[in-house]
Amino acid sequence: MKKLSPTLYLEINNLNFSFFVSEIDEQDNFNIVFKTKVPIAGIENNRMFDFEKVFKEIKENIYLIEKNLKYTFKEIVLILGNFNLKFINFAGFKRLNGSQLLRENITYILNTLKSEVDIIEDKNTILHIFNSKFCLDKKENQNLPIGLFGDFYYHELSFILINNNDYKNILNIFEKCNLKLKKIISKSFIENACISEKNKKINSFFQIKINDKNSKIIYFENDSLKFEQEFNFGNDIVINDICKITSLNKTIIKNYLSQAILKKNLSENEFIEENFFDKINYRKIKKKLIYDIVDARIEEISRKILSENINLVNYANKVKVNFLSMCKESKLKCFKDLYAFHFSVNNFYNVETIESDSPEELIKKTYEIIHYGWKREAIPTTKAKKTAIARFFDLLFN
Repeated sequence: MKKLSPTLYLEINNLNFSFFVSEIDEQDNFNIVFKTKVPIAGIENNRMFDFEKVFKEIKENIYLIEKNLKYTFKEIVLILGNFNLKFINFAGFKRLNGSQLLRENITYILNTLKSEVDIIEDKNTILHIFNSKFCLDKKENQNLPIGLFGDFYYHELSFILINNNDYKNILNIFEKCNLKLKKIISKSFIENACISEKNKKINSFFQIKINDKNSKIIYFENDSLKFEQEFNFGNDIVINDICKITSLNKTIIKNYLSQAILKKNLSENEFIEENFFDKINYRKIKKKLIYDIVDARIEEISRKILSENINLVNYANKVKVNFLSMCKESKLKCFKDLYAFHFSVNNFYNVETIESDSPEELIKKTYEIIHYGWKREAIPTTKAKKTAIARFFDLLFN
């Protein structure tokens, strides 16, 4: 098999610009051949505020990658882990009255729904469309029921959109870099597609992501990303609480917590070990005090995420399992069990802690989605090996 051209990816999140290059070798194996990350610049609070800073950072790093690999890229895949994306769900129907459901019926419903979204959301650009539900005579089907007879057909689409100005700013960056933007893809979609494939018997779930500076709650149903909600707080506020109460610096606290086992029944006579301090700065700090601070703040974070989640009431009764993850780089893994406990006692049942997928796993899933399509995405950009549903929607929208 002939070796394929390498693919360039850029992930933008709240902390970094992360660059990856993948290749498919002669044996059809997927490989990451280059990766690097730099601190984010010119983007704050999910918005681009300094075009030149963003352009300069991206341009310089792409130049270094091309120099290193001795290859000039013509296109790039953008993975968005930030920016304020919008999530909406629209449904259409067709009265069949005992007649056969035809391909033309579905084509009409989908084109109508997409046109409605284009009009209503004229300040936003569509990134993803998912076929989140299709029902014939109130019975949900896993596949398009084309050719079946029935009385009533219902089709629901889930849309992910980005603000037009954000979209144009992104396009402008890559145009100035002489790169075609091959695809913009939501990082939450990729992450939850991975979770979904590892838990195939689970049809719908929430993912709670706790990072150091922010948190997210994401809902995934029928292989479709239905919504996500971001919160501007995370583990850092727990650390700040400990700093204020104990007067310890963050380095000591994080070093201790990176190795600590947080448990409720700590003795009043257990203290943080001396080896976590400089000899001059050693102080007797009770482990129980640290536990009590962490426990109280995590309970508050859990309540706040659930109370401010506008979609929880609509979807919670469909969910049997919820997944909790923390970013791989976090040294505060000891918090996970406390988060799981407090989400559970706040009527968010069956919380399972999971490990976040590695960046390499997410890039591989991104490649697969782009080239082979996704089960429920209505606008795949794939060119080969498509599923029947992917081929059908490709004809509709591309």
